[in-house]
Amino acid sequence: MKLSPSILNADFSNLLSAIERIADIVDFVHFDVMDGHFVPNLTFGPAPVNSLRGKISLPFDIHLMIDRPAFYAPSFRVRPADIITFHVEAMDHPHEVISVIRKHGCRVGISLRPRTPLSLVLPYLDQVDLVLVMSVEPGFGGQKFIPESLERIRALRKEIGDRQVLIAVDGGIGPENVRDVVEAGAEVIVAGMAIFGSPDPREAALRLWEAAGHPRS
Repeated sequence: MKLSPSILNADFSNLLSAIERIADIVDFVHFDVMDGHFVPNLTFGPAPVNSLRGKISLPFDIHLMIDRPAFYAPSFRVRPADIITFHVEAMDHPHEVISVIRKHGCRVGISLRPRTPLSLVLPYLDQVDLVLVMSVEPGFGGQKFIPESLERIRALRKEIGDRQVLIAVDGGIGPENVRDVVEAGAEVIVAGMAIFGSPDPREAALRLWEAAGHPRS
């Protein structure tokens, strides 16, 4: 298991400090980029992400919930270990987006909404490094996990087979269900409220590790 805390629920007045406090016990930093069109919420664009890129050594996990990922992806400063994930439902064709991100110099992820058929991402499994399964409707943090997501994760794990493609899951994951998600086949857990919604984000992250059966100290 790898842990990717979403800063959507962090203290935006002091993001660097919030991330640094848990940097030694997480694997990525997850950025939810929303344009107010693809999802009914507006968060931030490249500027805040880029301002942190030179100050944080962790890989960035940049989730583009936007209509035109092929246009905006090159605006993000990235390193080879970073991941830019786009949605299969976006306006730009997946082949184009994959090519743009790959040429930009980082890893590629593809995501899908809870009601989007899993079959829509299967043609791209040989071209991406990660599939992000949304276990809530994208757009807002703090939603409840959709139980049917577990079967989608299991089905995706079977389809991936021996390909070197990570399965990430985002939405409503906390200590009460993280082990189920990992056992279904998820390798990257995206958690926002479960970490930054706590008075002590570091302790909350450690609780997630313990609940998943991978305790850290």
